[in-house]
Amino acid sequence: MGILNALAGNLQQVGNDQLAQQYGPFLFDGEQIQSGYQLIRDAVVFTNMRIIFVDKQGATGAKARYRTIHLDSIVDVEAETAGAVADDSEINITYLKDVYQRKTGSETLDTVTLEFPKRFDIAPIYRQLGQLAMQNRQRINAR
Repeated sequence: MGILNALAGNLQQVGNDQLAQQYGPFLFDGEQIQSGYQLIRDAVVFTNMRIIFVDKQGATGAKARYRTIHLDSIVDVEAETAGAVADDSEINITYLKDVYQRKTGSETLDTVTLEFPKRFDIAPIYRQLGQLAMQNRQRINAR
């Protein structure tokens, strides 16, 4: 079932020990892995500071691109649960793409979608990111 989910584009949860072994060298000082998910070779790693997207490239996967969404830039989160048949669950994360534009009021937003298998409970991730988005909005609008 894991291969079918991967071919369908669904993320599968990976243990923190395995994530630390693979991606530990790319963590910042004081950064800790909270959870992570893998899609064949690519991965999404949640830490206490950011979400890291790992895009393994090439035939061997030796080359990789690491992209980050800092947690303090997340401003909205949407969840879509799986349907009765072959649907998957999704979480859409909207974030401020250019944090330096906050001062001018011309923010640029972007969205990333994470797809999970239908039996995966997305509620804890949604709650955590949603609460974070509310805190960020309050902080940003308090200025």
